[in-house]
Amino acid sequence: MEKMQRQEETPFVLLKAILAAWIVTALLLMILALLMFKMELDESKVSVGIIAVYVLSTFLGGRIAGKRAQTRKFLWGMLAGLGYFLVLLFVTFVMERSVNASMTQLVTTVCLCVGGGMLGGMLSS
Repeated sequence: MEKMQRQEETPFVLLKAILAAWIVTALLLMILALLMFKMELDESKVSVGIIAVYVLSTFLGGRIAGKRAQTRKFLWGMLAGLGYFLVLLFVTFVMERSVNASMTQLVTTVCLCVGGGMLGGMLSS
């Protein structure tokens, strides 16, 4: 009975993990914007900051998904990272009406998101 109940709530666990990752993303991007304003950061530093936001956010999402799933934590973390990337891709497409990134940038971003989620899932306790 408990196993059946856990399986039913698994999609909600993923949604909660992705939502938490996006909340962290919003907070970290606000901090990054404040740093850009106060410290007049150049483009390369902002790019590093955005990459750090992706990895930290998906790490947290993967950690949440791994804690809740309790089995195959790395897989649930990867799925949380992939879900984060898909939302990112969807929002980019809606806002710009196209995806102006090269295939290399897309592959790099999906690897960062999935890898961050997987690491978070593996390190969840």
